[in-house]
Amino acid sequence: MQLKITPSILGIDYGRMNEHLAELAPHSDMFHVDVMDGNFVPNLTIGAPVVACIKTEVPLDCHLMIRNPHRYIEDFAKAGAASITIHAEASLHLAPDVEKIKKAGCKACVAISPDTPVEKISAVLPMLDMVLVMSVVPGFGGQAFIPEVLDKVRWIREHYPELDIQIDGGINDKTAPLAIEAGANVLVAGSYILKSEDYGKAVESLKK
Repeated sequence: MQLKITPSILGIDYGRMNEHLAELAPHSDMFHVDVMDGNFVPNLTIGAPVVACIKTEVPLDCHLMIRNPHRYIEDFAKAGAASITIHAEASLHLAPDVEKIKKAGCKACVAISPDTPVEKISAVLPMLDMVLVMSVVPGFGGQAFIPEVLDKVRWIREHYPELDIQIDGGINDKTAPLAIEAGANVLVAGSYILKSEDYGKAVESLKK
């Protein structure tokens, strides 16, 4: 599987968003856009109107940490999302929501939080373009990596060898090799990249 690096823009200066993204673009396979509603998770970030203001050729991976995501799928698709991730814990009707993402013209991804078993999404795994295994509790940046989630990554890779497996939370040069060894091929990194003095070197260190 191709290894992909996806910087999270959660910690970016939104006042200079497009300027920062232009600097990150040469080192990025996708941009991970964290959308939080202050309900499903305690934090509150951005919505579709802000996503629509992002000017980049890099595909946008919109991670919806929001309740009732079906209400907003079309909004984010129209705003420019290339892929949309919804949480298994936040969707009332997971399979129809996955179908709605695909009908909107986006790649479909489902996320599971650290305490959510893979069985929760077993019925929709064959429908997905990508699955996201959270390695921190969703809602805040800068948390420590939870290694126990790697067992879920291993199970998914064993049973779905061609599926993109994304991992998000606490990814750095120490934890990236663990995630890759377990079978993850899409690494989301926020603080580690954004706080580095050289974006390119930070990304290369994750690939090693």
